[in-house]
Amino acid sequence: MGNSYAGQLKSARFEEALHNSIEASLRSSSGDPQPIFTQLYLEPEPYPGNVEDIKPKADLHGGEPPGNELMNGHSSNDPEELEEDDDSDSSSPPLPYLQAPAPDGCCTLDGFCQAGKDLRLVSIATEPIEVPAGFELVGAKSPSVPEHILVCAVDRRFLPDENGKNALLGFSGNCVGCGEKGFRYFTEFSNHINLKLSTQPKKQKHLKYYLVKNSQGALCKGPLICWKVSVVPLCSSSDCKSRQISSSASTSKPSSSSSHSSKENGGASGHSSSTFSFSVDVGCGNRRVCVIRSMKAKGNQMTTQGKGGCEGCREMVSGICILKSILFLLPDSPPTRTTQMSSVFFGSQDLGRDCSFLKPLSSTSGNKTLPIVPTALRVNGPMNCLVDGRPPLLSPSQVSLGPQGPAYRTPDLGDSPASSAMNSGPPKKRHRSWHPNSLVPVPPTAVPVPAIRPIVCSPGAVLGMSSPQPPVAGVIQPQPVTAGETVIVPDNLLNSSGVRPVILIGHGTLPYFYGNVGDIVVSPLLVSCYKSSQLTEKTLETLGLNSSQLLCVETMILLTLQYLARLGLVQIPLREELEQIVLKAMLCCPRGPAISPSQLPWLARLEASVSGGSVQVVVTHNSLGEGISESLRSLSDGPHHQKCLPTYVVIICASKMSGNEFCVLVLGKYQARALAEGMLTTNEFLKEISYELITGKVSILASHFKTTSLGDNLDKQLVRYQRRWKGQVIQPFQGDVTDHIHSQEAAGMSPPSERAELLSKLFQIYPTQLSVARSLLSQVCSIADSGTQNLDLGRFCKVDFLVLVPPSHILVHQTAQRIRQSGVLVDLGIEDVCSAHQKSDKYVVRLDGEVHAKMEAFMRKVKQNPYTLFVLIHDNSHVDLTSALSGSVCHGELQGLADRVVNCQEVLDAMNLLVLQVSCFPYTLQTHQSRISIHNEVHWPSGESLQGEQPPNELLYFGLRDYSSSLQWGVASPILRCDDAFEKMVHTLLERHPHLHSMVIRSYLLIQQYTEAMMALTSSPSLRDHITPETLAMVEDLINAPGREGSQGRGHMLLVRVPSLQLAMLARERLEDVRDKLGLQLCFAVLLGSPATELNLQKNFTNRLKAWRGCENEDWVPHTYEDLEGLPCIVILTGKDPLGETFPRSLKYSDLRLIDSSYLTRTALEQEVGLACTHVTMGVVHEPKKAMAPRESDGEKATTGLNDGDELERPQSNGSAATRTSGSLAENGVSSSDIADSFQRPSTSTCPPEGAITSDMGTAAQGFKQECDSVESQLSSNPSKASKAPPSLYSSSSSSSPSSSSTQRPSQSTQCVREPKPTRVSPRTVIMSRAAYSLLAGESGSQLSSFSLLPHADVAWSSPLRPLVTHNLQGEERSMYYREWTIARQHHADYEAPSVPHPRRMLLSGPPQVGKTGAYLQFLRILFRMLIRLLEVDVYDEEEEEEEETSEVTTLVKTQLPDIEEVRKLPFDPYPRDPKFRKASPVYTDKRSKCLKDFKQEGESHTPDKRVTKSIRLSRFAAHNAFHHCEQCHHYCEAGPATQLSECTFHAFTFCSSMLGEEVQLQFVIPKAKEQHFVFSQQGSHLESMRLPLVSTKDPDRLKSPIFTPTTGRQEHGLLNIYHAMEGATHLHILVVKQFEMPLYRKYWPNHILLVLPAVFNNTGVGAARFMIKELSYHNLELERNRLEEQGVKRQDVWPFIVMMDDSCVLWNSHQPADSSETSDGTNVSLKMVLQHMENTPKISLYAMCGTRRWSSSLARKSPSHPFSRCHLHDLVMLNVDLTQNVHYDLNRYSCEEVDFNLRVNSSGLLLCRFNYFSLMKKHIPVGGNKDFLVKPKLVDMGNPTSISPPQYVCAPDSEQTLLDAPAQFLLERFLQSCSHRLFPKAVRNRSNPVLSIDSYLNISPEISVCYINSRPHSTNLNHQGLLFSGLLLYLCDSFVVSGLLKKFRFLKGATLCVICQDRSSLRQTIVRLELEDEWQFRLRDEFQTANCSDDRPLYFLTGRHV
Repeated sequence: MGNSYAGQLKSARFEEALHNSIEASLRSSSGDPQPIFTQLYLEPEPYPGNVEDIKPKADLHGGEPPGNELMNGHSSNDPEELEEDDDSDSSSPPLPYLQAPAPDGCCTLDGFCQAGKDLRLVSIATEPIEVPAGFELVGAKSPSVPEHILVCAVDRRFLPDENGKNALLGFSGNCVGCGEKGFRYFTEFSNHINLKLSTQPKKQKHLKYYLVKNSQGALCKGPLICWKVSVVPLCSSSDCKSRQISSSASTSKPSSSSSHSSKENGGASGHSSSTFSFSVDVGCGNRRVCVIRSMKAKGNQMTTQGKGGCEGCREMVSGICILKSILFLLPDSPPTRTTQMSSVFFGSQDLGRDCSFLKPLSSTSGNKTLPIVPTALRVNGPMNCLVDGRPPLLSPSQVSLGPQGPAYRTPDLGDSPASSAMNSGPPKKRHRSWHPNSLVPVPPTAVPVPAIRPIVCSPGAVLGMSSPQPPVAGVIQPQPVTAGETVIVPDNLLNSSGVRPVILIGHGTLPYFYGNVGDIVVSPLLVSCYKSSQLTEKTLETLGLNSSQLLCVETMILLTLQYLARLGLVQIPLREELEQIVLKAMLCCPRGPAISPSQLPWLARLEASVSGGSVQVVVTHNSLGEGISESLRSLSDGPHHQKCLPTYVVIICASKMSGNEFCVLVLGKYQARALAEGMLTTNEFLKEISYELITGKVSILASHFKTTSLGDNLDKQLVRYQRRWKGQVIQPFQGDVTDHIHSQEAAGMSPPSERAELLSKLFQIYPTQLSVARSLLSQVCSIADSGTQNLDLGRFCKVDFLVLVPPSHILVHQTAQRIRQSGVLVDLGIEDVCSAHQKSDKYVVRLDGEVHAKMEAFMRKVKQNPYTLFVLIHDNSHVDLTSALSGSVCHGELQGLADRVVNCQEVLDAMNLLVLQVSCFPYTLQTHQSRISIHNEVHWPSGESLQGEQPPNELLYFGLRDYSSSLQWGVASPILRCDDAFEKMVHTLLERHPHLHSMVIRSYLLIQQYTEAMMALTSSPSLRDHITPETLAMVEDLINAPGREGSQGRGHMLLVRVPSLQLAMLARERLEDVRDKLGLQLCFAVLLGSPATELNLQKNFTNRLKAWRGCENEDWVPHTYEDLEGLPCIVILTGKDPLGETFPRSLKYSDLRLIDSSYLTRTALEQEVGLACTHVTMGVVHEPKKAMAPRESDGEKATTGLNDGDELERPQSNGSAATRTSGSLAENGVSSSDIADSFQRPSTSTCPPEGAITSDMGTAAQGFKQECDSVESQLSSNPSKASKAPPSLYSSSSSSSPSSSSTQRPSQSTQCVREPKPTRVSPRTVIMSRAAYSLLAGESGSQLSSFSLLPHADVAWSSPLRPLVTHNLQGEERSMYYREWTIARQHHADYEAPSVPHPRRMLLSGPPQVGKTGAYLQFLRILFRMLIRLLEVDVYDEEEEEEEETSEVTTLVKTQLPDIEEVRKLPFDPYPRDPKFRKASPVYTDKRSKCLKDFKQEGESHTPDKRVTKSIRLSRFAAHNAFHHCEQCHHYCEAGPATQLSECTFHAFTFCSSMLGEEVQLQFVIPKAKEQHFVFSQQGSHLESMRLPLVSTKDPDRLKSPIFTPTTGRQEHGLLNIYHAMEGATHLHILVVKQFEMPLYRKYWPNHILLVLPAVFNNTGVGAARFMIKELSYHNLELERNRLEEQGVKRQDVWPFIVMMDDSCVLWNSHQPADSSETSDGTNVSLKMVLQHMENTPKISLYAMCGTRRWSSSLARKSPSHPFSRCHLHDLVMLNVDLTQNVHYDLNRYSCEEVDFNLRVNSSGLLLCRFNYFSLMKKHIPVGGNKDFLVKPKLVDMGNPTSISPPQYVCAPDSEQTLLDAPAQFLLERFLQSCSHRLFPKAVRNRSNPVLSIDSYLNISPEISVCYINSRPHSTNLNHQGLLFSGLLLYLCDSFVVSGLLKKFRFLKGATLCVICQDRSSLRQTIVRLELEDEWQFRLRDEFQTANCSDDRPLYFLTGRHV
């Protein structure tokens, strides 16, 4: 009848031995089980041990070979079939169960008995049922109808009592359906009621509920029958005891296991086969040992060799294979946090965890408990395989009895299950239980951490959370609920158990919680890991998965178990870690192995067994509530002496109805507390701490710390010590701790002060900062160039800015100081030198309550100054990104202010405002909804990219990644440390005070540590042993450093981070009090560093700082942390977040021991460590790093750069601007890539050349700062002298000053230093809590690191799974990652951001303290320089050559408009005086001219080609190129939609040219909008003419003359946008372009009318364009006269003028002298005003040409002597095409066509008038225009390209010389310009005897004068009587030149002649026609041609001598 109680012990001991046999066989490398049985004195048992005996049993069950079952498991109807019960209480025979067939004719319907009667509760609930005395009605569950309860009557003696005990073995029951009585076996009874079981029937399994009558008298389901608690006993209490005793047996076998290859662990090529065997009681019912011989593991497969066993065994083998394959999913272990990964599926255990296990509980009266089935499959202990190539350490010395400090558990000897087996057997199973810890009673008023209520939803759906609730009694959600779905939380749970359980939501429906809900916490931490089914197709594709690879719930459960089992003792589960495990599992093993419902429970237990008791599994069958309820009850009810709670209880509900569901109950005290605290936001936990302090909950803790560690009363001891020294204090410096002096004397001591030790810093810009500033600038340019009109840089002439900083007074002072030191306010011209110092504070605004008023003032300024570009810099922009809507006053701080300010509509809409957000942790700004375009991000360059720029003695940035990698340096005292001793103390205290927040406990302990450290070093040396070594070392260094040799009283700063203000104040108060009582009050300061307050330093310390600074100013006090340089002090830094303050170089220790598991986001953790980041001496970092693995690819390192304050200040012993051996201005000034060579001399003086400091701190010495975008350095060669220049030398770039490459910047404070060499600057030491340390340290290779965490608390992951983040992910890649995978939470400012990022918003991100402030201040400076450059153009500034003064006409000075008679009286000046003709031949005139006297010198001096230019600020009347965009003119020059290009119409315009003697066809491209300027035929298609106004038209808003601009090669750079120059007035502007360039001009100027020249003009010069313009205009004038004549208009009334203007005319000036005598500087006027002025000239039709003079800077100094002149006109000409009808431009000309035309017009008797009081500025445009052709050979020899000089441009006709590919006319002009001295030797430098040129002017070099004569009759020519000519030039002369004309001129003897003609025949004809051979001698060899081939129509010329 099953086991008797008497046999209990033996069977238990047998089971124990069996388990250890399994364990040992698994360890063994041989195939045979170990002889463990022989060690047990077992009585003979009737169990055959022979494997052969088992075979027939397996065959009975179906005869399949075991292998078939491997992967499928065994499909059965009952999920509980394998939940075996070791002491089978049923009376069934011990064989695999085979259901006997029902007798023929019997009813086999489910829910009915064999007699056919209905047994279902729903059917018979109201029927009367006869129940015999002593019997109870109970409900049985049938697997085939799980939704029904079957009613049975059972003898009460065979049922358990309420404690789960005293049930007789066996069965006695009746059928209530048919009334049959006396069933003596449960098997027989189960057959009768048609349970249809596939496993052996057991009453414990199938009799579930008592049935009771309700108030209506109907039967209903009552309490559960408490058979036993279904909790897996993985070890028992005696295991715990025995575990502490090591046994020799335990070490014997395992040592051999090192022969196992580590590949078996799941290495990449795991083919080493390990053979092990184990025996197991699978609970399959046959109670025999089933031995599976040698399971071989190959890769991922397990095969069973040998003979199979019973069905249950096959299930088990299949299950183990499943487990193995799941475990093989993670070959290199997903980011595990244990040092050793378990081999296959056995993990390392920790003996420090004295754990016991869940056991059946005695239920409280009236309550029945859940049936909980223990497992028999118990495989404990680690597989002893090599892990990571290291053998596990199993020496007895490793056994530790106390709690382990490190977070990583090693498999220790004490853990070996073998050792626990050797000692005592487990206790009786029926009495197993685990009990909670006994605790110090806690007052019942304690307020627990608020619980979170779960919301019931379907499995798989997100479990929502409501806001935290205060504890309430009664129901949380009062909806009607069914039984099983409610859990009553026991009262006093936290007090009785010492733990507030955390329920981690898994998969499925959580119950409702009633009662004491404040004592539990529901966390959604891991829920997203189980939601892979919700991944979108796109996400799956990104991850490289498909939907078939998603994991089933069962696999998820096993992965979770495996993960929890392998967590360390002081580790908490992390969502990101589990997600990576799940992702790897999906990638490695698609779908995972199939797990049958029957396998899941024991596979789960097998997984949990690895944990050494820290993880337990509870399986229920109805709902998760059952398991939670039972676990909570056992937690609250258990006796208090037992201490071993499991850390995690995984509750699995294996329900047929809803599939498998599960959740995790966290009972580990440390883990539950950390998880609960981690759920609170920073604001919430600070509130919680405040609450605990205010309500006095901490009193019990405070009273604990009133005594020292030795048990003495702390305060009494301090008072006693104070009395002993009677007012004497410890000497503050240059003494020992033991030296006491009187306090008055000590207070009077001052440290030695040397002037050399001044500490005020030089502001320097480093190459990295410069490159970042340039990146920002190029980003601004790309926004402007994007063509979206988001930013028009062309309209701004000033830069202004405002810096927004988080609400910290110190940060405001720090930023204002940077602004002051950088001199940027003066550089931007917004403040002068004096005011800049006082007003720098105005440019920094804290985001506090006053920000709105300041922002309103700023925005008013933005609106009032549309031509100023404002930059709003939001520094540390990650600090408060709460949206304005959800912002509130939280913990004394206003939230949501940044959103209100930076994202307000005014800021977004202002077109002249750029927003620059600056952050070291920009992750929260880089979400899916980011307002910043990814293209507008600028990232600090990484270390590698700067390696080359680094001078050897430069400082190197030491950042977060360097701290992590420093752990691999292998140095004795690492700079990143975890204080393990402190952590152990914390753990002890945490257990004692479960009601308090851990930070409160940590703070109190920290205060005590510092207090006792001070005492230990002064009064009580015996306390040393009770202080952690870290604390002692820091305090000792703090106290002793000022007394060391050479320190001059300087010491270190110790930074203690205490986020809670109240705790920080407590710490400050306590430490100050202890310090003073110990006599240390003059040794070091204790400061509270709170953002809300200013620094408050005692007077004596301030005096000390002043002495070091040599500061004379009485009122000086430190405002920033950097001002505390060298002061020994403890700074207690408080506040929710560090806000970016920079700490001095003397900061040595950063104590972050309070920063624990509440800081589990990347930003929160990294910004704390960021406090210690700084620049260090390069050697400090590089030496150890060389030995390191390549881990340097982190963008966090910027090798050159500096503290956020941008100063690489030198260490304190060295002053701050140490002159190095090659001290140079380049190092300390604003350095640039192009520093003058003169800088690079070594400085021999004791002072750097920046000048000496003149007074304290602020008054800035005038140091040179190289402007960063300078082109050439023009600095003085003696920088020392230059540096003394007075402030007045500073010149701002105004419109008149050229952009000088270096200007004086009165900006830095500098000083003299006499230190020979800089000292080493070392990284700061950071002491951390264990939780933070493990995330930063990355101790195991695959360790999860801080960069894998959620980037910020305000964002959420957008997907449950995502690719792994690596530390190599930097800059743009990292930004793209976060933008794809994170989304803003609802309270985030970007949550409802517009879908398109803001175009004028940029982000600068760089690591903490790297120098971002300096970079953005430098950006402002170069932005301003660029705007000035954009607003400036280089115009030609060359003085016109003046003619000699004549006092003829002075009466016209004041007249505005010319009088034609007066103008006619003026002489014409034929000499081309414009500087552009400086290289052209002078024109002879009988008037003597200054220039003619000295032209020889001009010719001799080889002036460079470069013409003089000057940079001029553009005015609002400027002409612009294609790059200009603004709101006013965009319709003028830009197309609207892209379709507009096609809206231009092409019109041919044909006319007959009298000059060409043929028809010419021109093409017009006319945009639709400009068609009103033209006349079309009736059909509207044929262009007839261009409309012309009448002379009498008076319209001030209209220009009468059409403007023609010939242009080539300048579609982008030509100044063709004259909208502003015309003041927006109506005008007609026509671009004259060559045919091949037409598409380009159409593209850039779609709204302009184009006049396209015929293709034959593609290679011609500008003369052809001018010729065609004039011809077309005259023809059009005739057409318009004809058209208007028909309308009754007189012909002479049609307007005859056109304007011909170059494409480089940029500005126009008026130089009209004022009434007073002084001259006026020219004022900018518009082109419209100039032209209208000319058009309004009286009798304008009588003038042939009008124009203006060329501007030069000399015009500003003297007004024009005459208002009008008759002289050459060019560049901008108003031409009368009617009067000049018969004078033509030479269409062949490339140069000087204007001089040629002007001379011809004048000699024709026509009037030219120049308006001298207007001047024209011409821009220097280096591209396009009529620049030289590249003259190259026609047939290019690629082998040796030779350059061709002008003498080669001509050759003898028919010669073999290289023929050239260039137009003949061009070659001729260039030849004459260069080689005319050969043609006219007598004329060279001979002013008196010019060369006679008839009808044309050609440039024949500036050394030869030309006398121009017009051959036309009635022309006006120079009187040449008595003039001897030195030569004659006849160029393409026409029929007007006759021999008689030539005979009038007289020539010098030896004068030369040059006749140029189109071809050889016309040359000969000309010679004959003009009878030249009469007076001139010709030789055959004097005939030449231009070096063209005959196809290119060369020009021919003949030279001869006068005889």
